[in-house]
Amino acid sequence: MGSSTGILFRATTFGESHGGGLGVVVDGCPPGLDLDLDAVQAELDRRRPGQSALSSNRHEADRIEVLSGMFQGRTLGSPLCMLVRNTDADPSAYADWQDRYRPSHADLSTEARYGLRAWAGGGRASARETVGRVAAGAVARQVLAARTAPSVEIVAWVDRVGEVLAGCDPATVRRAEVEAHPVRCPEPQAAARMEALIRQVRAEGDTIGGVVRCVARFVPAGLGDPVFDKLEADLAKAMLSLPAAKGFASGLGFDSVVLRGSAHNDIFEPAPADDPHAALLPGGARVRTRTNRSGGIQGGISNGMPVEFSVAFKPVATIFQEQPTVDREGRAMSIRPRGRHDPCVVPRAVPVVEAMAALVLCDHLLRWQALRG
Repeated sequence: MGSSTGILFRATTFGESHGGGLGVVVDGCPPGLDLDLDAVQAELDRRRPGQSALSSNRHEADRIEVLSGMFQGRTLGSPLCMLVRNTDADPSAYADWQDRYRPSHADLSTEARYGLRAWAGGGRASARETVGRVAAGAVARQVLAARTAPSVEIVAWVDRVGEVLAGCDPATVRRAEVEAHPVRCPEPQAAARMEALIRQVRAEGDTIGGVVRCVARFVPAGLGDPVFDKLEADLAKAMLSLPAAKGFASGLGFDSVVLRGSAHNDIFEPAPADDPHAALLPGGARVRTRTNRSGGIQGGISNGMPVEFSVAFKPVATIFQEQPTVDREGRAMSIRPRGRHDPCVVPRAVPVVEAMAALVLCDHLLRWQALRG
């Protein structure tokens, strides 16, 4: 089962949504890191359910436990194992339709692969699996902060819900603005319209999708490889591994197809000595690009400009309306799910997108530093 990501900084998640707990084993975390567990917990608090009326009403404290890999507050360099116990699991909510396939869920496809599935919730396909990703991402942030100057700054936000588009400028978005509203959109008027739409959809027993945008500032130039391990390719794989993720775009993405090369090219220019986004050339000169349509990545390698990308999330598959389906015998029937689910996943996806970005960037940073000595 593909539950691991990364090469030098490797995270392996474990657990099911209605099992005893979930967590992650981080292998390759450098030794001697003064790991701030409060910062790890803060990221888990941003992800957990029950934060507002716009999310699932499952009540989980998601308190982190470190089982190995630390001593006296510092990482040992050995596998770092972190666990979050489930305290509000309710398998009985799924018992009545354990033999029915929920439309657009992973029920049928999981059985096709393994021959069985954990029918209580989504099992490994559940969005609750992201607990381990967020914990590992919080560690990756601290490794990035310890090994880059200035520290890499990763900020994600909800840029779209349904037809409501915020269109925020990635250069100016700050986390405080994102966290000021439960939708996690930094543009107040758009956030209000998004909230109204999510509430309307929930009242109708339905769900809706959206787009999370992300920017990583102060990423050093030189991360990524030019062929199969391109930085944007690894970011794409990381983001598309998230539950409900259906699309990824780097830089202008699909919008770039309407431009000519003369309009899309990012022109290089000299950079002042204090420009944190400048790339340092072998001869000591500092340059940057006048625009950032490439999203900070050219030829699969970071160029020093902010890394920018978007992730599209489909509507949550569990809707509270009766739908036709089939059972394990192939007989036609209907299903009306119960349980506790988000009407729109994107507000809670924001910290998960940031975590996955941190994991990819940390892994590539360590690989780059190993290459360059």
